[in-house]
Amino acid sequence: MTDQAVDARGASVPGAGRPSPAAARVFLGRTHELKGLRADIERAGLDTLSGRKAPRARVLLIAGRPGSGRTALAEKLVRQIAHRYPDGVLRARLTDPDGTPVPVERAAGDLLAALGVPAPPGAEEDELAQTLRGALAGRRTVLLLDDAADAAQVDALLPDNADCLLVAVSRGPLTGISDVRPCTLGGLDTKSGLELLGGRIDPVRITVDPRAAEQLVEACQGQPAALVLAGGWLAAHPKAAVSDLAKQLHADPDRPGPLQRLLHLMHDGLPGPVARMLRLLCLAPVGDVDPHLASALAGCSVQDARAQLDDLTALGLLRAVDSPLPCYEVPGCLHPLLKDLAERLDRPAELQLARARMLERTVRLLQSCRAITETGTPEARERLRSVPPALRFPSPRAAEEWLRARRGALLAAARLAVADGELDTLARRLMSQLVRAMVAHLGTQAAACDLYGIHRLVLDVAERQRLPREQAAALLNLGDLDARTGRTHQALSRYRAALDAARAAGDPGAAGRAMESVGGAHQELGDFDRAADWFGRALAERLARGEQLDAARLYGRIAAAHTYAGRYGEALRTWRSAVAAHRRGGDVAGHARALSELARVQEYAGRFEECLRTCQEAVELARRAGDVRLQAALHLRLADTLQRLGDPVAASLHRGAAERMLAGPAGPSAGPEEDATVASAPDISREHDGDTCETRSASVED
Repeated sequence: MTDQAVDARGASVPGAGRPSPAAARVFLGRTHELKGLRADIERAGLDTLSGRKAPRARVLLIAGRPGSGRTALAEKLVRQIAHRYPDGVLRARLTDPDGTPVPVERAAGDLLAALGVPAPPGAEEDELAQTLRGALAGRRTVLLLDDAADAAQVDALLPDNADCLLVAVSRGPLTGISDVRPCTLGGLDTKSGLELLGGRIDPVRITVDPRAAEQLVEACQGQPAALVLAGGWLAAHPKAAVSDLAKQLHADPDRPGPLQRLLHLMHDGLPGPVARMLRLLCLAPVGDVDPHLASALAGCSVQDARAQLDDLTALGLLRAVDSPLPCYEVPGCLHPLLKDLAERLDRPAELQLARARMLERTVRLLQSCRAITETGTPEARERLRSVPPALRFPSPRAAEEWLRARRGALLAAARLAVADGELDTLARRLMSQLVRAMVAHLGTQAAACDLYGIHRLVLDVAERQRLPREQAAALLNLGDLDARTGRTHQALSRYRAALDAARAAGDPGAAGRAMESVGGAHQELGDFDRAADWFGRALAERLARGEQLDAARLYGRIAAAHTYAGRYGEALRTWRSAVAAHRRGGDVAGHARALSELARVQEYAGRFEECLRTCQEAVELARRAGDVRLQAALHLRLADTLQRLGDPVAASLHRGAAERMLAGPAGPSAGPEEDATVASAPDISREHDGDTCETRSASVED
């Protein structure tokens, strides 16, 4: 979302069709300002004058009120100098439409995503800012930071690279950043203002009464956003004279500025349903609107919403976004004015209902987005057929494109839902469906940063509403993401808190998962005694619930902890228990992997004859399970064992068999047992086969 651009679009009236976002845009005026900004790039800074190399990027500051065309000037400058910066332009907005400053960690994460650099999930502000600086080292890049709230935001994102350039847009000077000379914007000159009006309406209407047109520019104080609205009003009233509008503006002294006067004039002239939709658009997360969101806010059909959005865009009250999907944005200068109108003309209950409808529509779209990926069973196909046609995606690709295009608005909707204390049930459903859709289309790893933020929001809701079961699920998910990024001590703390919450909820399943996760964290930290102890507690919980296959897996984790500690006797006994549990559960593949690990420990313990027999038994089970990679790994272990037993010919035969298997089509993954040694520490997150982020988050919907 940006301030209204200083550009001229072709004249358009309501009902004439949607204006093309790609329509030619003509930048008007600001010649002196552009010349000064370009000269400022080359100006010798204080460091250069003192004989030192500039340690950081040069900062250019464009200051002005919202609606002054400050963002358009920044974009024009960037287009003019882009050829000097071959590594491209990065953009971030540093203030939300409601005036809330954007946290530095969110802005840095978005900039890293634009660079294609993965940001560590859950990283703090300093770590993300440092990662961004490291990613920009050695690049020639322009950073355009729009609507900066203060100097601290800009300073945190400023590259430590003099070959980069940072262009900041703000309301006023950013004291605290050295060697910055702000370019302060006022209104457009009369000539440019007239050209801007002429780009919105038939120029003849200006030439027949040039004095009235100049008075209109004066009444708008040369403010580009006000002139765009004036042009929209005149385009919608082709029989009105330019002087009529100028008189109406002068006749309304109670409004504090031309932009507010024009907005009220246009609002009052709109049909009732369109005016109501315009007011309700202030509820749109980050000012990002599409026909589905607008239809939910206004309680009308998607087709009617699309037509009304097109009408509002033609009037200059919205801006069409250049996107593969129909998308619009509320100009930043209009957002607070629309909010004031809504609070004055709509009852609080009506606003709350509109917000609830919008979030409910978002939930249903996310459900549809996920459902299109789950067509493998008759039940899934039946669920997909039950989705209303207006909410149905034609293909998984279309659903993924929608999810990516709406990512920012969806995350903002989740934050909005959490901030509203009376919509917690809806907030929980929204976040649950958002997690499921992201995992289905993007994968847990690719969506890890967004998932971390969503799980923290789930935790906020759970703590506020005193929902220990949801609190445990969120803490487990956050702990898993911390563990994957190496923050094991923080993960351990999360897991312990999750255990307390699960016990408070009386949820033995969640408690068992938390105990296992605590054990995995201790194992990652090298404390194998505590790891085995916690795995044992989780095992007791599984056995009490009669969960044989999970118990078999936990026997394996206990045995692995003993193996890492060098207690081979205990490891052998525990692996045999795991083998027996897999056999009782009828899990042939698990049985084969457990035998493989038993053979591994027998080899470490020097029991080569036993290792040979165990490997042979495991090979047969792996063959029955169709696990080619495990068969190959077992043949290699057989080869090593036979070599130690003095049979090189047989060892060579087994190596050849392994090579042929590995050279052919890959079989099913053998999981953690593929590793040739136990020297490396295990990945504690991948042990939770049934407890991934998406399944745990699903519990918040119940």
